[in-house]
Amino acid sequence: MDQIKIGKFIKEKRKEKKITQSELAEKLNVTDRAVSKWETGICMPDSGIIPELCKILGITINDLFRGNHVDKKDNEKEVEDYLLELYKQKENSDRRLLNFEIVVGIITFVFSFFIIFLTAYLEETKVITEKISLLIVIPIIIFMLIMCAVLLRIEQIAGYYECKKCHHRYIPTFASVFLAMHVNRTRYMKCPKCNKYSWNKKVILKGDEND
Repeated sequence: MDQIKIGKFIKEKRKEKKITQSELAEKLNVTDRAVSKWETGICMPDSGIIPELCKILGITINDLFRGNHVDKKDNEKEVEDYLLELYKQKENSDRRLLNFEIVVGIITFVFSFFIIFLTAYLEETKVITEKISLLIVIPIIIFMLIMCAVLLRIEQIAGYYECKKCHHRYIPTFASVFLAMHVNRTRYMKCPKCNKYSWNKKVILKGDEND
């Protein structure tokens, strides 16, 4: 992304619209200095401002990031490529998250149970008192509960659940996942599309609901 080119393009389109820097700044609720920085390529507009900026200048967001007008056919192709890339990135990110969930889950539970059993052994051998034992075990149990919630949240948002009845793939609410009976990552939940309960399995790809 060429910020200098983008800045020149913003300046060019602003002048075509016969808008001063002050007027543009006022429309976007920013300072003149901010507009000047955009046009000189020092920085980019905030993401929340970009849609309104493009609307005022009469350009697309793709035009803005390219620093020139993009042909409609090329624009459609770029959008398709961009969406495909986003889809691939989400797929890879979901795979990493689910692998991360397994690794962190194993480490958390092995470490926690080791500390609990070690504490129980030390208490049994009178190395520590019951009071000290509780001061160690209670935080560990709280830590385990927090980690369970974190790992469950990862499972909820990474990938999709596929309804066994209609094969609709969706991301359920955290409450649905938390309250559902489960076997590994397959959970007994109500599908939001067919409204039927079934064992919904975890899948990575959004895919075709009819496949």
